[in-house]
Amino acid sequence: MKKPPRRRSPKASLPSPSKTKGQAHLLGVGLDHADGHKRITRAEQFTLVGGSAETHERMTETVVKTFEELKHRGKALQQVEPQELAEIIHKSTPR
Repeated sequence: MKKPPRRRSPKASLPSPSKTKGQAHLLGVGLDHADGHKRITRAEQFTLVGGSAETHERMTETVVKTFEELKHRGKALQQVEPQELAEIIHKSTPR
């Protein structure tokens, strides 16, 4: 009797970012703009769009601190695991 093929979870089949080649890019979207201004901040590895002036400023500060922390750890964006990146972003978010 043949055994049925083993099923792999979708997460298990995805390569980790450290094993893939290519580019990585962060995208931040602010949804609380009511003043009609279109705020866009672009850099090589991130794009921030929308948000109120305060929200856009917080997103900008967060990504700048995130990339400073990555540099401190000696890692590029495409090398960091998603969980580690989430922890860095959380730590870098102004309170």
